[in-house]
Amino acid sequence: MAEGSGTGPGLLLAVVGPSGAGKDTLIDAAARHFASHPRLTIARRVITRPAEAGGEDHQTATDEEFEALRASGAFACYWQAHGLSYGIPRTTLDALERGDLVIANGSRSALRYFKAAFPRLKVLNITARPDVLAERLAARGRESREEILARLSRSNLTVEGDFDVVMLDNSGSLEEGERRMITVIAGLLD
Repeated sequence: MAEGSGTGPGLLLAVVGPSGAGKDTLIDAAARHFASHPRLTIARRVITRPAEAGGEDHQTATDEEFEALRASGAFACYWQAHGLSYGIPRTTLDALERGDLVIANGSRSALRYFKAAFPRLKVLNITARPDVLAERLAARGRESREEILARLSRSNLTVEGDFDVVMLDNSGSLEEGERRMITVIAGLLD
């Protein structure tokens, strides 16, 4: 849900895509590449998932801690997916006021909340071929083959709705994906 509306000159880039598409990896590559850029901010999500569960660098919270943060207005937007709660900190609005490009790991199901909270929104939909997704999910070792196949059968690789979307196919090598991600972000920082 949207809590606060950012009306500053900055742009929020919501990175979405199916599990295994490489969102965290490409966001990390962009963060390293643009580490000294004064107008780039990477939003650090609050998630009700233990830090040791892997994936992105996030602030972990219990359900009770998350609810207290939500009630205090600490989030610009928040949502639930896959049994977890996710929040984008309100501090992202400060970065947008400064005119920053803010990159946030999002969810296709939560884009309506992003649009309400961040009027200057662009969506980067990272995808990969189904065989690549299956291989990457298997390498994580978190799900059985049956669970992976079920996940992939539910996957929709498109973004539904009226959003400004850029597509990035990350089926190739890590270097190719990183290069494409850096090109997209460089174009937004110009």
